[in-house]
Amino acid sequence: MKAGIVGGGMLGLYLAHRLRQAGWEVTLLEGAPEPGGLASAWQIGPYTWDKYYHVISLSDTILRSFLSETGLDKTIVWKETRTGFYTDGRLYSMSNTREFLAFPPLSLPDKLRLGGTIFLDSLIRSPRRLEKMHVSDWLIRWSGKRTFSKIWLPLLKAKLGDSWKKTSAAFIWATIRRMYAARRSGEKKEMFGYVKGGYSTILSTVISLLRENGVDIRTGFTVARIQKKGDKTEITGENRETLAFDRVILTVPPPVILKILPEVDPVEKEKMSAIPYLGVICVSLLLRRHLSPFYVTNVTEEGIPITGIIEMTALVDQETFDSNALVYLPRYLEPNDPLFDRSDEEIIRLFTGALRKVHPVLTEEEVVTAKVARSRYVFALPVLNYSRIKPSFETGIDGIYMVNSAHITNSTLNVNETITLANEFLNKMFHL
Repeated sequence: MKAGIVGGGMLGLYLAHRLRQAGWEVTLLEGAPEPGGLASAWQIGPYTWDKYYHVISLSDTILRSFLSETGLDKTIVWKETRTGFYTDGRLYSMSNTREFLAFPPLSLPDKLRLGGTIFLDSLIRSPRRLEKMHVSDWLIRWSGKRTFSKIWLPLLKAKLGDSWKKTSAAFIWATIRRMYAARRSGEKKEMFGYVKGGYSTILSTVISLLRENGVDIRTGFTVARIQKKGDKTEITGENRETLAFDRVILTVPPPVILKILPEVDPVEKEKMSAIPYLGVICVSLLLRRHLSPFYVTNVTEEGIPITGIIEMTALVDQETFDSNALVYLPRYLEPNDPLFDRSDEEIIRLFTGALRKVHPVLTEEEVVTAKVARSRYVFALPVLNYSRIKPSFETGIDGIYMVNSAHITNSTLNVNETITLANEFLNKMFHL
């Protein structure tokens, strides 16, 4: 039996691995020159590292189990990290209880309510009820209006743009759960990890494993059309080459599926068309010096057009980049935002200008190089009652399935959740 997988991100690679283990003849089709998707790596100056920022959390048990199959679990480096907050024109550390209690922008009652909100959220096991509530209603109820306007609202705007107005409270539940999961049990220290060499190492190892086991990985193959022909499904590339399969799995975003599979079931088509997606523009900066001790700096100041500041070298060994600093400046926005169409030079100028508002002593001479990564379809916005309206794994066409980030509910998008989703899909659709 032949299976064709469209999309060579971590989801597609993992599906190919499991299906090949189960005895399927697998072909993986990826339009880019190399597999990886959002987990892909690139050159930044003389170094190779992740195009977008990624970490491994202590609670990422599914990902860590997969890495153990490849032997990469032994190369994970764990490190305690710190978190910063930029608000009211000042940078504060918010890495432990003492710093939280000393945080000047909030009064003691505000802090107690904020801490209570986070603790309450961590106790909630199922977010189904939260899916029915707007995120602002739930946060104001437990944190109060002042804390919402001072802390939560700027964070929601930074992460979701104006789309926060359509978001359910399940989003903040998932965000806080991920934050708590990064803390080592008992010590309450935020711990993250990375594989030496980053996702470049992970991808090269996984791709080699797949090829050794007989998976056909076809890069530079952009799908133009998929159609059913008898008991087979034909995939035709933009190069006019046609391949036939017994089963086809689409891991690309819904807008792409609707272009290449016109005959999708009308009910599923309506669901996919209604999914509000968010994309990301992320500037990578290689700097001659480090900016702060914080892995993440949350920027809550109005008018600064970045989600936050991710200083990867606060986590990764400095020797990896010869004592230079690698910094990510992300901004999440809707796929049709005109910023996507602006030049790299304009975006770099805008984002580095925002960075200098937080770190005004940074000079142009200290910027070694800058690169822009952009993706219009990263994750589906968790609107009210999203788990009820999300699409099915089935397209309505026999033998053609879809699984992508739109199927992730009540969780933040990360590689561990992606692999968890893959296991759910394989169990339900292929009984593996």
